[in-house]
Amino acid sequence: MTSDSMKKLTILPTDHPLRGHVRPPGSKSITNRALLLAGLAKGTSRLTGGLKSDDTRYMAEALRAMGVEVSEPDETTFVVTSTGKLLPPAAPLFLGNAGTATRFLTAAAALVDGTVVVDGDQHMRKRPIKPLVEALGTLGVEVTSETGCPPVTVKGTGGFPAGRVVIDAGLSSQYVSALLMAAPGAKGPVNIELAGDEIGARGYIDLTVAAMRAFGAEVEQLSPSVWQVAPTGYKAADYVIEPDASAATYLWAAEVLTGGAIDIGVPADAFSQPDARAHAVIASFPNLPAVIDGSQMQDAIPTIAVLAAFNNTPVRFVGLANLRVKECDRVRALSLGLTAIRPDLAHEEGDDLIVSSDPTLAGQTLPASIDTFADHRIAMSFALAGLKIHGIAIEDPGCVAKTYPAYWDALASLGVEFTGDRP
Repeated sequence: MTSDSMKKLTILPTDHPLRGHVRPPGSKSITNRALLLAGLAKGTSRLTGGLKSDDTRYMAEALRAMGVEVSEPDETTFVVTSTGKLLPPAAPLFLGNAGTATRFLTAAAALVDGTVVVDGDQHMRKRPIKPLVEALGTLGVEVTSETGCPPVTVKGTGGFPAGRVVIDAGLSSQYVSALLMAAPGAKGPVNIELAGDEIGARGYIDLTVAAMRAFGAEVEQLSPSVWQVAPTGYKAADYVIEPDASAATYLWAAEVLTGGAIDIGVPADAFSQPDARAHAVIASFPNLPAVIDGSQMQDAIPTIAVLAAFNNTPVRFVGLANLRVKECDRVRALSLGLTAIRPDLAHEEGDDLIVSSDPTLAGQTLPASIDTFADHRIAMSFALAGLKIHGIAIEDPGCVAKTYPAYWDALASLGVEFTGDRP
C-alpha cells in the first residue's frame, strides 16, 4: 500500500463550463481564533459554520489537552466549555503544520500556570517563530526555542504583567494576533506595538480584533501600529464563522477559467477576510494586471499565479516574501510547478514570481507531476491547471485535508473527473 505522499491524482480537463453550487468550508483563520478565544472564556460558547480540518482538529485537541471541553455535535459546530483557565498539558502539544494553532497557542501558553511545549511536524519545525518568542520574553514570560522555530517551551505563571511589547511582524501577522489574543489575560493593560510599518496581511489583525471583541475583550487601536488591550479576560459567546475566502478563490478561478457559473452562497463583498480582495483580480481574467501585489492577500496568490499561466499577458507577482515561510516556500513551489508544465512558464527574481502566460496552453497535452510539498494550497491551485491541460498530476492529493477536506468532492460535484489516487 502506498503512503499518502506517494499518491497522485490526475485531473481530467473539462470540455464544458463548470456550473453548480458549492459552499466553501468555514474560514480556517476565524475558526482557530474562535476556538482559542472560547477556550479562554469562562462558560459555554457555541461556534457555528466552523471548519473541520486538520488545522482546526489540532487546535481543538490542544485545548482538550489543556482541560477545555470541546464537543462537535455536527459537521460545522463546536461547543466549547471552559473555566476560563488553560491547564498544563500532560505531554507536548503536537500541532502538525498548523501555523495559526502553533503561533496562537505559544502566546496563550503564557497564561497557563505550568510548562507547555508547543511542537509540530517536520515542516512546522522549519517555520520561524523567533519574533514571537522574543516579544513574549520582553513581557517577562520564560520561553525558549533552540532553533528559532518550534518546538517552543513556555513556562507560564498564570499570566504576565502589564506592559509594552514591540513585535516584528514582517514575517507574519500571526505573531501580532497571538499577542493580542493572550493580552486580555494579563495582569494589567498591554500595549502591542509594531516594529516598523511592515506587516504581513494586516487584514488578519482586523479579524483577530473583531473576534476578541465578540468574546468580551476591550481593544483600542491607538495608531496604525499600536493596540492597547485591557485585562478583561473573555466571556463565552455564540459565534458564527463565515466561509473561507481563501477556499473560495479556487472556485472563483475555476469559474472564470472555464467560462462557468459557480454559486458559492455568499457574495464576495460579504467576506471580512483579506483574501476576498482576490475576487476583483480573478474577475479581470484573462486580462490580469501586469503587476499583482500579494502582501495583503497571501493565501490567494497560488490560485492567481496558476490562473496567470493562461492569461493574455505576463504577470509579475510582488510582495511575496512571507510566502517563503508558509507551509512550504510557496514562491519556489509555484515556480517549480509551473516550469514542470513548461520550462519557460515562470521564473523567480528575488522574492518576485514572473509568470510568462500563454492562453494557448489550454487544450495542450503537457504531462507534469506537481510536487505539492505537502502544501494544501499548492495542490488545490495546480488542480486548476488540470482543468485546461491534459496530464496534470497532483502529488499527495490528501494534503488538502489541512483546510479543505472536501475539495476533490467539490470539484467532482461540478463535473470534474479524475484518475489515480483520489483521497
